[in-house]
Amino acid sequence: MEHQLVVFELANEHYGVDIAMVEGIIKMQQITAVPHAPSYVEGVTNLRGAVLPVIDLRKRFNLPPEDTTKNSRIIHIAIDNVKVGMIVDAVSEVLRVPEEAIEPTPPIVTTVDSAFITGIAKIDNRLVILLDLGKVLSINEQEKLMALSAVPA
Repeated sequence: MEHQLVVFELANEHYGVDIAMVEGIIKMQQITAVPHAPSYVEGVTNLRGAVLPVIDLRKRFNLPPEDTTKNSRIIHIAIDNVKVGMIVDAVSEVLRVPEEAIEPTPPIVTTVDSAFITGIAKIDNRLVILLDLGKVLSINEQEKLMALSAVPA
């Protein structure tokens, strides 16, 4: 079986997500801050007339902050009924990865806080960390983001 992934970069590492979860990739645009939102939530943006909550994956993964650049993108995804934008440093490619190129996550690097890492793909001379976006946010966090969608953009 083959996996089709959208590959993006965060802090000089490559991450891959199932293309079926990605609804679109957009350039950075104005984001309106929302008071009392969780620290990793940048705010909301207007995406084709709909309010889209936007989170910063660097903050969510406790990576060092960095200014956005011309390569920064918002990956628009759907997790169950929740639509959310995730800020990444860059989107590099869409790849087809054969099942045999994917290894399970080593137990020593897996914790409750990293349960969203589903495996590591070995592609050429690099490693791509595979994410289950449905597990990046807890159910409670997804509900909070749904509530943000009700805020006018």
